Amino acid sequence: MDIFLLLWIFVIGILFGFLIGSVIIYRKVAIPLKKQKKSMASLYGKITEQFAPFMKDYPYDTKKFRFIGSPIDGIQFEDDKIIFVEFKSAGGKLSQEQKKIKKLVEDKKVEWFSFEIKWE
Repeated sequence: MDIFLLLWIFVIGILFGFLIGSVIIYRKVAIPLKKQKKSMASLYGKITEQFAPFMKDYPYDTKKFRFIGSPIDGIQFEDDKIIFVEFKSAGGKLSQEQKKIKKLVEDKKVEWFSFEIKWE
């Protein structure tokens, strides 16, 4: 065989091996790191939600706030109104479920329900 053909096959093999190796490393290292970063941001967001009512810019009495967690962060009870509260940071957007809840509140489709527990 011609030496240049062998050299050409060797170079193509090296490039092909490099590409395959890069894909394997990306799948094993880079993708899990991205997921870990996203989960850390999610954890940071959940911790921040717990303290948001105590921040100096929060406009209501923190003693009248009740944390729910999901699907909305909490409810603020004022003397003349009840406010559903969702804390967002860093450009966070409402989920589809939160958008539905917001629409129901805006359309005044909110009710009171009392459940009587009977002991027998």
